[in-house]
Amino acid sequence: MYLSKTEAAVLPTTLVGTPRPSPAPTGRRRIWPLLGPAFVAAVAYVDPGNFATNFSGGASFGYTLLWVIVAANLMAMLIQSLTAKLGLATGRDLATLCREKLPRPVTWGLWVQAEAVAIATDLAEIVGGAVALHLLFGVPLPIGGLITAVVAFVLLGAQSRGHRPFERVITGLLLVIGAGFAYTLLGAGVDVGGLAGGMVPSFEGPESLVLATGILGATVMPHVIYVHSALTPGRYGDVVTAGRTHAGRRRLLRAQRLDVLLAMGVAGLVNAAMLVIAAQLFTGSAEEVTSLEGVHAGLGQQLGTGAALAFAVALLASGFASSSVGTHAGQVVMAGFLKRHIPVLTRRLITLAPALAVLVLGGDPTTALVWSQVVLSFGIPFALVPLLWLTSRRDLMGGWVNRRVTTLVGAVVAALIIGLNAHLLLGFVL
Repeated sequence: MYLSKTEAAVLPTTLVGTPRPSPAPTGRRRIWPLLGPAFVAAVAYVDPGNFATNFSGGASFGYTLLWVIVAANLMAMLIQSLTAKLGLATGRDLATLCREKLPRPVTWGLWVQAEAVAIATDLAEIVGGAVALHLLFGVPLPIGGLITAVVAFVLLGAQSRGHRPFERVITGLLLVIGAGFAYTLLGAGVDVGGLAGGMVPSFEGPESLVLATGILGATVMPHVIYVHSALTPGRYGDVVTAGRTHAGRRRLLRAQRLDVLLAMGVAGLVNAAMLVIAAQLFTGSAEEVTSLEGVHAGLGQQLGTGAALAFAVALLASGFASSSVGTHAGQVVMAGFLKRHIPVLTRRLITLAPALAVLVLGGDPTTALVWSQVVLSFGIPFALVPLLWLTSRRDLMGGWVNRRVTTLVGAVVAALIIGLNAHLLLGFVL
């Protein structure tokens, strides 16, 4: 018996046969749907704290600390690749796995330090957005801080429509930041000799060490180590099933590594551009650009209004985007470590308080930004060490487990960060 298309359409599926599944994507269509999480994480690597530390480093020490930015960005690529792989392999985020695999006192300790990191992160982002609004429109700093918090809250609402809208908004703001510094770098130029010299590891006294630690904390952001692992599960169909085969696992890992490489590559270039611009324009006159307002004014004097405007717009985009990602990270941390949720608005008000205190009491925003990044540097090992431990466990990761060389390199990175922090602490104590 033959059925017309109209007759077949009204019959139950069981009579006309099971619908054919959609063909599996091939080539680029198998890769591109997985891209996006690393770009959300990358915004945190170019937050206002980076503006403060990178411009301070370039103005005070020229190209000397460029190697710190490059090294920190390579570390970031490794770390974000591991945390993305953890989410893909287990379907759970880092904070949740810490709660499941570690003793309760350790979990509570990790949660407390993660919340301290979240507050330091929010301070940098809110203060940066407030300064940008003041530079662009003359908005008083406390009002600018409130506006930044509200806008970040609105941006976070894009998640209610799925991960794609949020990722597109954040990626767009990341490209605005990159375009602003690409424009300014063209005007400032580059000293090739200085660029080469800056790739040789060295310091110039204790102050350069403080800035190096701040650059490290601003570049390798502990809160996005947590949030990136929460963004990768369920990115493309049944990831767990696909990852059981060698070919499927290789495809997913290739897509995840490409995502990290592209996103962190953009963030690294932006950070390097900040330091190079400062080194080209402000070396020898660091006392004149000790603040973000000073950098804005200096760019206007040396390169014109366009460069000053590009800086302020990039700073504003950075404050808005990174603040929304930071709020999301706070939700992931609390839900993972404590298995509890609090209203986003309540969390926003709690983490907003220190930033508003700095703005209302008249503290120096740039100094607050630099020291907030130093605090973040001290928080990196508390996320990195559990990450390395979990991703090296075959019983948890299966075929996704780290190679020995990967774990070894990660351990060296953790040891370098811990050593740098310990050296800084001893310097202050002694």
